[in-house]
Amino acid sequence: MKREEEERRLREEEEARIQAQLEEEARLERERIEMEKLKAKDRERREAEQTKLHSLEQKFSLAQQWKADYRTQAKWEHYLSCDGNPDPTVLQEINTFMSLWRDDPSEDIKLVMKKGELVLNLIEKLQFLLLDTLPGEITEKETIQYQETILELQNLLHQKYNEVTEHLLKTADKHEDPYTGNMQVVIKDENVTFCIWGNLKKKIRFKSHVFCDAQHGFELPKSLALSSVAIRILHTYYDHVSPLRLQWQGMPGLEILDSKELTQDSEDNVKEPEEEKKAGDEPSVPAEEEMCSDRRKSATTLKENSDSIAGVNQKTEEETENKSEILDIASQVEDPATQEETNGKEVAITDEALVDFQEFVLVGGVFHIEALHLPPQGKRVKDWSMVELVDVGFEAYPYPPEEDEDATHPPIQITLVLSDNVVFFEEPMIARWDPTGQQWRTDGISNIKYGTSEKSVTFEMGTFHTIALLQDAHLNMPYQAWELQPTGTDEALLLVKTFFAAVQIQIKGNQCMLSSVVVEEKQVLSHMTGKWLSPLELRAVLIKAGVNIFPGEHSHKYVPVNKKAPLTEIKAYQQLALLVCAFAFAWSKWNQEAGEEQVVFKVSEHLKAGPVKAWSLYLFDGEKAQKLKITENSEAFSEELEEESEFHSTLYHMLKDFASKEAMDKVETAGFLFTDVVYQLLLATRVLAYS
Repeated sequence: MKREEEERRLREEEEARIQAQLEEEARLERERIEMEKLKAKDRERREAEQTKLHSLEQKFSLAQQWKADYRTQAKWEHYLSCDGNPDPTVLQEINTFMSLWRDDPSEDIKLVMKKGELVLNLIEKLQFLLLDTLPGEITEKETIQYQETILELQNLLHQKYNEVTEHLLKTADKHEDPYTGNMQVVIKDENVTFCIWGNLKKKIRFKSHVFCDAQHGFELPKSLALSSVAIRILHTYYDHVSPLRLQWQGMPGLEILDSKELTQDSEDNVKEPEEEKKAGDEPSVPAEEEMCSDRRKSATTLKENSDSIAGVNQKTEEETENKSEILDIASQVEDPATQEETNGKEVAITDEALVDFQEFVLVGGVFHIEALHLPPQGKRVKDWSMVELVDVGFEAYPYPPEEDEDATHPPIQITLVLSDNVVFFEEPMIARWDPTGQQWRTDGISNIKYGTSEKSVTFEMGTFHTIALLQDAHLNMPYQAWELQPTGTDEALLLVKTFFAAVQIQIKGNQCMLSSVVVEEKQVLSHMTGKWLSPLELRAVLIKAGVNIFPGEHSHKYVPVNKKAPLTEIKAYQQLALLVCAFAFAWSKWNQEAGEEQVVFKVSEHLKAGPVKAWSLYLFDGEKAQKLKITENSEAFSEELEEESEFHSTLYHMLKDFASKEAMDKVETAGFLFTDVVYQLLLATRVLAYS
């Protein structure tokens, strides 16, 4: 009886297994048939959807054309204004300006600092012109000219600083400290701080000094304390010391490691709509077109290309031309990046003291710390003032003395106070400039001590150096979360939350503004908030202030990146920018599980101000968008479609299935400048890969 009962149980289990298997096969067959129907439906409407997407993407080329027209108009308005300020792009004007200022005998430090502000503005104009201009707008010759002009302006500005320093030292007795009898001068504005000390009394008990208005200080060896020496700490809040390629960089592009892979991707995307056609006869599709969407003059950047957004009914010749442009861009992005990476590896192997500017970023400007010969001072004899005239001029005081190189010389102790206008999330690294090798180095600096409460750093060095404070460029990466939501007509708010800080950027029209930076529940960098800037300008000032949320071309080597296919990422940023006027988007934990070829993010229609209440998950791979059945709280990732939903070739048409007419109308009427700024910020922060 037991045997019969066991056999019956086994028969029932086998029958149940077979029945379950049949039911599973039937379910899979139904799903396969349903998926085939969805694919067929998608193929039927793909061409119409792509045509609609291309019409929306015209906003990007309109934005580029507007920028070009704006630059032309600004140039014309400057010409008409006749305000006496030169146009830095006109060689004759800028050469005349520099020649006149070079020969100007004025020694008033206030006037020089005011003129220096104009020079810094001219340099900034040239920098942003090089970074934010389409390749066809300026020639290679003009690029070289602008870079040479930048260097000449930088050198001239520092030369003028040296001349006014020399004048102050010649009249050092007019700036005597009543307590020590030595010279003390502190003059500063928003761009530069002069701290000058002159050793008039030559008393050993005054070998150390703290500048009262700046709090920077030093302690000299005995030999210097008894010499006719002056100490200058010139703090420039900008960096004119590093080579140009390190001083400023454009919006970073996506890493394209293999142009062959890109070529294959483009060909595959071209063949998808109608596989039986030859690749050469296919109309361009977004994989190629959007690759051209953010082409920049910088070799490591993808720039907007007005020829990239074209209708699907273009002629074969135009399509072939577009394809060749894509490959050109790929090679331009790839070659310099590969070269820089190779150079970086060589440097790392040969010299550990060399600062890797792919890993670190200079924060808070540059400190030029120098010992200078104190010129002879005037003497009052009755009603006469007598002074010995010397032809040496501005001259560095050598320490250690050149004639006594073998002897041991005590080090110089320097104390620098960190500015309140920058944020250091950890103790900064101190580097010195090596003028011979034209590079920043960390050797030659010892006994470093950080004063947390005083926000200061004290260190020793054997001779006088130009000093910079550096911070890990990737402290705020990867991000913990991000959110992008509309706040009004052509207005949006981008929130990027990192381990150390929460950064809010407000977007309105063709500009953006730092809304707040919160560190440990306290708002910092209040001097930067409330100022409307271009995305490039905002990126520059945030990095300069120590808050870097903008990955560089080589950041993937230092940060655990959620790697995504470049074309998929670019298309996602473009389509998010097109839709953000009516929809909110946010980080999803499932983006990490979706693989390289797909991105996952949260979406919600958002037409009224306030927090977003209900999110849905969407998956996008550049060619297909779908709404997912899972939620953020699901136990495992699944690509299963939401019930009664389909998939579309564009995110626009996918959201249209569930959105209100009001939302889609807002998408249609969104301003092209607003759309372009959102796209630039998304491409700069790369939230889909670095979160």
